[in-house]
Amino acid sequence: MAKKTNTSIYIAALILLLAGVGALLYTGFSEGSVYFLNVKEALAMPPEKLASARLFGTVSGQELARTEDGRTVTFRLVDKDSPSHTLPVTYTGVVPDTFKPGAEVIVEGSPQSDGVFRAATLMTKCPSKYQKENREKNGL
Repeated sequence: MAKKTNTSIYIAALILLLAGVGALLYTGFSEGSVYFLNVKEALAMPPEKLASARLFGTVSGQELARTEDGRTVTFRLVDKDSPSHTLPVTYTGVVPDTFKPGAEVIVEGSPQSDGVFRAATLMTKCPSKYQKENREKNGL
């Protein structure tokens, strides 16, 4: 009789363990999901669907401004394939050295009600001089 009781306890513990792991996986995937879009796709989506998004584009030379302390930058993100589509972006944080007009960047954040995309993360794509093929051509 004791053996039957222990088996039911093990089954109940296994069910609770699986339910806990399932809940962790569900919350991890639902909270961590981020759209990866170009500017044209982001502009076509309703803002409520873009609670969190990662956008790819090119920094426009127009409307590029930094605050005096250099930690906040505002710029227009231009769609690489469709330059007529642009999106205003504001980022506060450490700005990469390679950030300049024409640089390809990835910003992660969310659109605000004023139409500005507030970026929490700003990454620049490495210039081609750092890519392996070009290093070999230049004898590096």
